[in-house]
Amino acid sequence: MNLVLLSPTWLIALLISVLAIGAVEDVVRLRISNLTCVAVLILAIVAMAVHGFGIALWQNAAVFALILAIGTVAFGAGWLGGGDVKLLAAIGLWLDFTTALSVIAAILITGGALALVYICVRLLRKSAGSGDQSSKVPYGLAIVGGTLFVFAAQLVEHPTDPLMDRLGMTRPHR
Repeated sequence: MNLVLLSPTWLIALLISVLAIGAVEDVVRLRISNLTCVAVLILAIVAMAVHGFGIALWQNAAVFALILAIGTVAFGAGWLGGGDVKLLAAIGLWLDFTTALSVIAAILITGGALALVYICVRLLRKSAGSGDQSSKVPYGLAIVGGTLFVFAAQLVEHPTDPLMDRLGMTRPHR
C-alpha cells in the first residue's frame, strides 16, 4: 500500500521535514542519527493507523524487510553506511512493491549524479592544491532526494488528501 498517497497533508509535511533533517545530517556529519530513522518509521506507523491496519500492508512489511536485509549486506561490504540502510528501510515501510521500485531507481540515479558531483569537486580541489582526499559521499542525500522526487511526482499526479476527502473537506490548492 502506498502510504504517501493515503496520508493527510500534515503527515506528509512531517515526513518531508524529517527526511530533510536526515539529508542535512548526512551532508554535515556524514551520519544519519537513529532518531531520524526512528521518526520516519514512527510516521509510517501513524500513516498506517490513519488509514487502518489492513492486510495490504504486508507489502510494506516485505519492502521494509527486504531493504533491511539487502542493506545489511551492503553495509557489511562497505557500500552503504548504517544510517543510510536504516533510513532507507524506514522509508520502505511507506512503500508498496511498485512504488519501492520507483524509489530505488530514483535513488540510484540521484546517487550516481551525486557521486559524479563529488568526484568533480574533489578533482577541482586536488588541482587547486586543497588536500581533501575523503572518499565518502553523503548517500543519505541521494536517498532523500530520490525518495522526495518520487513522492512529489505522485502527489502532483494525485493531489487529493484522502483523510480530508473522508471528512468532506478538500486539500487547499497550492
